[in-house]
Amino acid sequence: MDLGIKNKVALVTAASQGLGKASAIELANEGVKLAICSRDQDKINQTAEEIQNLSGVEVLAVKADLDSADDIENLIKEIEKKFSTVDILVNNTGGPKAGFFDDLSDDDWLKTFESTFLSAVRVTRKVLPFMKKNKWGRIINISSVSAKQPIDNLMLSNGVRMSIHGWAKTLSNQVASDNILINNVCPGFTHTERVDGLIKTQVENSNSSREDIIKSIASDIPAKRVGQAEELAALVAFLSSEKASYITGQSIAVDGGISSLPI
Repeated sequence: MDLGIKNKVALVTAASQGLGKASAIELANEGVKLAICSRDQDKINQTAEEIQNLSGVEVLAVKADLDSADDIENLIKEIEKKFSTVDILVNNTGGPKAGFFDDLSDDDWLKTFESTFLSAVRVTRKVLPFMKKNKWGRIINISSVSAKQPIDNLMLSNGVRMSIHGWAKTLSNQVASDNILINNVCPGFTHTERVDGLIKTQVENSNSSREDIIKSIASDIPAKRVGQAEELAALVAFLSSEKASYITGQSIAVDGGISSLPI
């Protein structure tokens, strides 16, 4: 299927690994020019080189801490110098730390708000003028199934990611007439460095092996397996495309059926 986005320009944040990297690769395979960022310059440079070798597209790698408004400002300036515009934005950040309510301080909540919510607001604010000028844009927020169905020990994620959905839905209504479409994708348990870290913590806090914990997780998923990053990335690419031209304001789970809510 031709998604109709060849030579569009996409910014994928936190793209040195995991779901961000998989999304960047999927877009590159569609011929999209890429800007990617990470806090780690070496890792983002390696990712850029890998994507260029795989796809042949132009890739701009920028070091940026999404907690920093100044870094976001510099990121957009570098993209504007290289590509002049942004057509597609994939908002992604590392997941908040795990923990139950009594484990979390005010600083934990404030840090999560800035890194998970405010970073998306700031980057979106910077790219919307390009999209409004072009009368075309796609914004995809990589969220979590925890925003649809809370997960016990992911209190920070459960709380803050829901605010992303409320903000995105409201904004999607305001910019749809400019052909700017905004959607959330909600991964469930997916093989990423983030999930591997959560599994490692469970191993350390129990007598179970890694394999046993993965089997236990999979047993609760109707598909009976943990997802792959590429499966989430395929949806990101579709929602970035011309083919998704009448889909906006939606939150779509990619979770093997584990969330019980139908919407």
